[in-house]
Amino acid sequence: MAVSLPRPHRVDVSIAALSLVCGVVLWSLGLHTSPGRMLDGTWALIPLAVLACLELVRRTAPQTALALGTLAMVADQFTEGNLASLMMFTDIVYAAVVYGTPAAARRIPLTTGLVTVAVTIGFLAWFQKPEAILIGVLTGVVSFGPATTGVLVRNHREATEAAKLRAEQTALLAEMDRVQAVTAERARMARELHDMVANHLSAIAIHSTAALSLDNPETSKDALAVIRENSVEGLAEMRRLIGILRSDSGDLEPAAAPTLDGLGALVAGARTNGLDVALDDARAPEGPKLPAPVELAAYRIVQESLTNALKHAAPGLVTVSLAQEPRALTIRVTSPYGDPSGPRAPGSGAGVVGMRERTELLGGTFEAGPETSADTDHDGKVWSVFATLPVDPADEGAKE
Repeated sequence: MAVSLPRPHRVDVSIAALSLVCGVVLWSLGLHTSPGRMLDGTWALIPLAVLACLELVRRTAPQTALALGTLAMVADQFTEGNLASLMMFTDIVYAAVVYGTPAAARRIPLTTGLVTVAVTIGFLAWFQKPEAILIGVLTGVVSFGPATTGVLVRNHREATEAAKLRAEQTALLAEMDRVQAVTAERARMARELHDMVANHLSAIAIHSTAALSLDNPETSKDALAVIRENSVEGLAEMRRLIGILRSDSGDLEPAAAPTLDGLGALVAGARTNGLDVALDDARAPEGPKLPAPVELAAYRIVQESLTNALKHAAPGLVTVSLAQEPRALTIRVTSPYGDPSGPRAPGSGAGVVGMRERTELLGGTFEAGPETSADTDHDGKVWSVFATLPVDPADEGAKE
């Protein structure tokens, strides 16, 4: 089975070729690092060639290159030596720390440091001359110095990669936040558009259908008056919403954010559109003012419930009840449940979804569906909408 060798990096090929050429030139000129050794002549070219070959795998197999390079350097001590061999060995030590495993990067500097100390003490004890310290210094320059430099370079490179990774993660989180913000804003604007316009358009659809189906001039005139009133109010609400969306508009919020103080007008408009509505507001007249988000959500829930009653409810009494508890505002809207006898407007179900979303955004609870009641003439069935909106007492005090 053939074993494929790792392909050397272009920089490593250049280093190996240049070092080999320089070493051959130095050898041909007779420039040796240790003349007069046991092996002279061409023997110095063997460690030189081995180290040049190991330079080819300094990046792909750094630990193997270091092990074989150490043996080649030991063998070079028995020859006259070559400065190029010495330089290649230092580069192999450096590459083993930079490109090796994390364990090797920790182990090599410690090992070379211990070897440097051992060589210094050993030669000093052998020669018993101060000049022996120079051998230890040379050993440290050849081994411990490159290893320490490799540690610094590796740490800097890892810190750079970690900073780059953190920057990418931060950019990704920022993009996710931006997408979520855009999605939330789109959902909010969709709810506002539905709540502001659906009531008027539903009334227009129902009364226009009645005007077309009844051949009575007086009834048609009343229906057209209701249609005109709802059209004007719907267009006004649409203009305010479009004004918010325009980039060159100075409006940052709706011109008049609806509050529960406008429930009377809302109920009056529903009666004008043909609903029989009873409002039961059990809140204390002098009670603390509710937070603006709670008032807006409560108003929109009542508005959408009346719109749904206008579109789908059977003839009968529609009741709107509000109660203030110590930590919550409760809203209940009931309407007769059955087949409506008059014209009806189509529905998409977005109203119930919007009411539920408004309630959940404030941490409240929402329920909508048919239930049995003894106070109805329609087989004891009503459609009930019940919402509980939490009120933080701290927020109440802040709003006063």
